[in-house]
Amino acid sequence: MTFQSDFLWGAGSAAYQIEGAWNKDKKGPSIWDEFCHTPGHIHGDETGDIAADAYHRFETDLSIMKELGLKSYRFSVSWPRVFPEGVGRINKKGLSYYDRVVDSLLDAGITPFLTLYHWDLPLALERCGGWRSRDTVEGFIRYAEQIARHFDGRVNHYITLNEPQCFIGLGYVSALHAPGRRLSQQAAVQCVHHALVAHGGAISAMRSASASPLHVGLASTGKLCFPNAQQSFNKPAQQGFVPPEQRENAATIPDRSAQKESVKAIENAAVKAAYDATFRLDEDWTFSHTWLLDAAVTGRYPEETAAFRILNETISESDQRIIREPMDFIGLNIYNGIPVDKKGNRIKKAPGFPRTALKWPVTPECLYYGPKFLNKRYNLPIIITENGQSCNDRIFLDGAVHDADRIDFLTRYLLQLKQAAAEGIPLQGYFHWSLTDNFEWHSGYDERFGLVYIDYETQCRIIKDSGYWYRDLIRRNGEIVV
Repeated sequence: MTFQSDFLWGAGSAAYQIEGAWNKDKKGPSIWDEFCHTPGHIHGDETGDIAADAYHRFETDLSIMKELGLKSYRFSVSWPRVFPEGVGRINKKGLSYYDRVVDSLLDAGITPFLTLYHWDLPLALERCGGWRSRDTVEGFIRYAEQIARHFDGRVNHYITLNEPQCFIGLGYVSALHAPGRRLSQQAAVQCVHHALVAHGGAISAMRSASASPLHVGLASTGKLCFPNAQQSFNKPAQQGFVPPEQRENAATIPDRSAQKESVKAIENAAVKAAYDATFRLDEDWTFSHTWLLDAAVTGRYPEETAAFRILNETISESDQRIIREPMDFIGLNIYNGIPVDKKGNRIKKAPGFPRTALKWPVTPECLYYGPKFLNKRYNLPIIITENGQSCNDRIFLDGAVHDADRIDFLTRYLLQLKQAAAEGIPLQGYFHWSLTDNFEWHSGYDERFGLVYIDYETQCRIIKDSGYWYRDLIRRNGEIVV
């Protein structure tokens, strides 16, 4: 068994990371415009002013999507490009850009998958409190309603919020991201609640505004644990070197059945570590799937911290109804996970463990266990809305970009996702992060995640080896990962 016949193979992007044109055609400023223009926030004091210049080069990027055979393209609308002040007047020039994007995708047979909020809050709203304020909640609901009404019949797939764990945790707790604030835990939890009310209220408003059926969810990220004993889905080469003279000796080959039994024995510990002990394994309490998804599905927050317990005691019944507005899927942004032992304790990494250019660990198992655990907990279909790795990509002497490490990464991870599909976990799609290289937030342009190389001096696009590999994967619906 492989991926379902209508599985959505796509790639993703975010407005601030690719569009550029930060002050063109009456666009309003966002928190990221202000944050990047303040020296010391971003590596090299770089900004997203130009980025990958997608605002002016979308047709070029569309031709690449067609060449790669993408089934779907995940992109975000810049809220201040459409509503310069966050509320009030609509900027018709900004909206016309997204009309062009959507209509061009549809003409090319590529399904638009629209993210409403990928972190670029209108600066005017932040100056009135941002996610600390209920006014931002109401503004987001009206914005979502207008977008759904405008694209009715053209866009049916939506993500309300991308990674509240990051835009709150990094933006309002650690100050690493825009708007660069350091709130108390209780104040940050109030931002959490406002984000959830905005999410649920937006879904309800969008469905009321649209005559067509909508497919709506949110994109979550956070800590994922998996049993350290899990080896059974890796390629034989990953099991360790066996000398040629011993390869015929069955006693030297790892006992796969025993491994599977070991996995079963500690799987419950991994589940408990991932969810019941949310704040034990990570110092950053915000980096958790459970506070977001528990609330979005049940209307109640997990009670591992006093701040969430207080919130549960004070939340109104009307807010509970709003935040648990039914979703159609859960989007998961998954890059790595944490191996744990049978007691749920983190396993220390071996010296020289595999890492990406961003120094994130390479742990393919998370793309099996993440969907498995989260589907079991929330009983909703899963879409992998982000997965990929940063590499030290460069143009080789032959003019091509050879990124064998990205292909190896994707093969390992997609083998795990394929196993999840084979076991009947309801998977609806996979979006590689990202289509093109882009502005990688506080890292500036140092990190390259794309299937397509961007020469930022010339804005020349070069499809990397991984892009052609992904094209072949799509053509065969994942069958090339073996």
